[in-house]
Amino acid sequence: MNDCMMNIELQAGRGLQQQIREKLVELIQHDYFGTRALPSSRKMAQLLKVSRNTVVLVYESMVDDGYLIARERSGFFVNPELDQEPTLKLVQTRPHLDQNQPNWTHRLRSAPASFSTLNKDKDWINYAYPFIYGQIEPSHFPIYQWRECSRIAQNRNSVHHWIEDYVDVDDPELVTQIRQQILSKRGITASNDEVLITMGTQNSLYLLASLLAGQGVKVGVENPGYADLRHIFTQCGSKPEPLELDQQGLILGQQLSDCDYVCVTPSHQYPTTVTMPIERRKQLLEQAATDDFVLIEDDYESEVNFHEQPLPALKSIDQHGRVIYIGSLSKSLSPGLRIGYLVANKQLIAELRALRRLIYRHPPANNQRTAALFIAQGYYDSHVRRMRHVYEQKWLLMQQGLQRHLHQCVINATPGSFCFWIELPKHVCSSALVVQAAKQGILVESGDTLFAEQQAPKNYIRLGFSAIAEEKINAGLALLGNLVSQLSQHSPSEALHA
Repeated sequence: MNDCMMNIELQAGRGLQQQIREKLVELIQHDYFGTRALPSSRKMAQLLKVSRNTVVLVYESMVDDGYLIARERSGFFVNPELDQEPTLKLVQTRPHLDQNQPNWTHRLRSAPASFSTLNKDKDWINYAYPFIYGQIEPSHFPIYQWRECSRIAQNRNSVHHWIEDYVDVDDPELVTQIRQQILSKRGITASNDEVLITMGTQNSLYLLASLLAGQGVKVGVENPGYADLRHIFTQCGSKPEPLELDQQGLILGQQLSDCDYVCVTPSHQYPTTVTMPIERRKQLLEQAATDDFVLIEDDYESEVNFHEQPLPALKSIDQHGRVIYIGSLSKSLSPGLRIGYLVANKQLIAELRALRRLIYRHPPANNQRTAALFIAQGYYDSHVRRMRHVYEQKWLLMQQGLQRHLHQCVINATPGSFCFWIELPKHVCSSALVVQAAKQGILVESGDTLFAEQQAPKNYIRLGFSAIAEEKINAGLALLGNLVSQLSQHSPSEALHA
């Protein structure tokens, strides 16, 4: 037994009590101890090289939870009542592969796994230079403030606010805070029945597409643009229509006239970062009314935009109810929380709410309540102010570093955006650059899949900076610049194997 205990490897960055308890529960479930006493707290502490008090706290908590019993002068033992719980013995863990197995290729009505994707590296945090978009430095998350709000939400007198199943409604406090503290800053007024909480922007888009898309429904999407937006509407039966852009964003006129819906990112076009000027926004709304199409506005990055005077959202100047507004807390707080919101006509919201109920009823109520408290306590505004300063500094470092080290590239940059859209020299293949950069610990994203056409340009990359530490930006860009220079001397096929 002691040999086994000595082999427990405690990992840095995780609580000691948590790890010890997890291992003990695993051993108990495998009946390792039987009727024998567990090692004394002193002996266990020596084996694990931790303090005796740490082990005592673990043992006592497991007594409280019914895993162990304490016998005076004898020590701690596995609770014998655990053996009385019925368990199923597995006879077969995997089916045999034979001719009777379902042919899933023939049964599938679609194949989402075949859709193009940015293939974000899940191990991004271990790159030395993660120029990845949509992630944050873990150290920037306001963990203490979030923990305090979580503690308040879990107070015995408050737990009833979220422990119950809402069925299809949202936490009313979160809806209120989003209306008063977030939407109001974008110039948007909305009643409670015009707001729906979702599990992020992508979820909002899927809900909308499920209700609005279909064969014969024309949906215009910016090109280049968000690849999964195209995939979502394709999956729901519509064939997205690529729309051309210029230096002011989406081009108006004939290309929009026969659309039923137009998806647009006016604050910072995804991925070129272009901001649509106010005059074009007004003209877009006028054309929507004249040509009878609806705008789906993704107002991402607006909350943490460090620009002194950000332009108002399309929704805020919409006089005819033709804008469906989508936002989230992913860029301003954390993408892992999966909290988004959708603002639209109350009739549409009612249908979206009913559809959401069929899928997952509502986003986790505990996260909703904690987020509501986080905003109400002023922590959200404080965090956003702090992050605006951080991102402004990073943006300036990126701009300076790109001008210094990637001067051979065309750099598209807009103050307040979270990324830079880079056009590489014509003969430099972005996918080759991604591969070679990864070998040097540099994570960049190829822009190929952001274009709708099959014969898309192959020489664009996107560089984000929210996940990389300030002190690493210049060094990472210097290495990247050297790589671009090296690859520009090879043919695309040679570059892949360089």
